[in-house]
Order: sequence, then C-alpha cells, then structure tokens
Amino acid sequence: MGVVSNKIDRENLKPGDHIYSWSVAYAYSHHGIYVDEGNVIHFTRGEGQEIGTGTGLDHVIGSSLPQHPLDNACPICSDQSKSDRVISSCMDCFLSGGDHLYRYEYGVERTVFLAKADGGTCTLVSFSSKLANSPEQVIHRAIYFLRKGFGDYDVIKNNSEDFALCCKTGSQVIPAGQSGQAASFQAAACAGAALSVSLALARSSPLGAVITGVAGLAASYGTYCVHRYINDIGVRADVEEVVLEEEN
Repeated sequence: MGVVSNKIDRENLKPGDHIYSWSVAYAYSHHGIYVDEGNVIHFTRGEGQEIGTGTGLDHVIGSSLPQHPLDNACPICSDQSKSDRVISSCMDCFLSGGDHLYRYEYGVERTVFLAKADGGTCTLVSFSSKLANSPEQVIHRAIYFLRKGFGDYDVIKNNSEDFALCCKTGSQVIPAGQSGQAASFQAAACAGAALSVSLALARSSPLGAVITGVAGLAASYGTYCVHRYINDIGVRADVEEVVLEEEN
C-alpha cells in the first residue's frame, strides 16, 4: 500500500529527489539521489558479498546494485557489479532488479506513517526549504560521498536508504542507522515474538483460544507499528548533523 502511493514517472523527477526502486521478488527497496538527466548517485553492496546479518535476510535480500552480466555491461555505466561503494549510474542501472520507480516522502503525518505497512517509503522528518537542505546541497552531499565514500555497507546499520536520508537531511544516526526499511525488518521480528507468546497462551487456554489469538494479532501489529515509529529519524533523539570535511 505504501509503495504504490509514491510511484513517479521519470519525467516528473527533480534534481535532489530521494528516489527508490522496489523489488517484489526480494521485498526490498534500493535508494538513491537523482542528480539530472537520468543520473543517480546511490550506495551499493558488491555482488557475491554476504549480507552477514545471520538471519533470514541473508536469503531474502538480493544484491543492491546494477544487475548486468559481465558480457553485457551497460554502455553508459560499464560493469559495476563488483562495486561496494557509492556509485553514479544511469537510471536504467539504478532500476535494474527493481519493478518501479518511487519518490520517498518526507514530513508525512503520523497517521499516514503508521498506515503505510511498508518500511523505507516515508519519514516523519520534514524536509526544510532552507539553504542547508536545498536540492543543490543534497546533490553536493551525494557527490561528496561519491568521492569520499560512505563507510562499509551494512543492510541494517548503513544501507542505501541511510545514504539517501543523510544526503537529503544532512543528518545521520551513528552507529545504529536510520533506515525505515531496516526498522521495519526489526519491528517484524519483535512483532513475531509477541505473536508467538500470544499463541502459546492460546494453546494453554483452549476456552480463550480464539479471543487470545485475535488479541495476539492485534498486539503483534501494534508492536510492529510502535517499533517503526520510535525508530524513525523524525522521532529519534540520537540524530546527529553530518559535517563534511571539505578539501581546501
């Protein structure tokens, strides 16, 4: 539900937009900053590298980079399948492996945020029109990280959404990460634990099994929503401003 509402056509993109592609196959989104003329700067994880979470995510999430085989490299971007860094690519390469193009939403209302079941599509934090967050400054940050790097890729603590959020807002959560998508994965794990407890109680009380089961579902969904909310960059208290060390 949350993904579809943000869908956008290429011709409606503006420089500095935070965009993402969504992969139905992997149930995972890949984020970047639109620069101009189809050029996107985004943070990737190298092909064949393990995600290393030690969870089911290792089997679900595909490589977040252009999926061109070595014998059919992109004529514009060449082969970047081994890249484990911030890269600049054409729109086709950015969308490779994804099904559609979407624009990330900023400053959404709390009710809208909670209504969106998909993490990594929006945030409560407002995108100010001040100079610090102008499209030019957003692109400046993206180019800076393209030159300097954005650290080691980590699907939970430092992924493509973390990169795009940092470029867009000029802030970052260190070392926990600020990705809404990662928060939704963690929230789902907490919700699953809550549901397991409720189902265990239901089995121990046959007369109240139905009531306990329904209550458990409600409680698990509530746990999911609360966990997503308290971990959003617009709510967290540990958000730090990013200072770029410019060259003289």
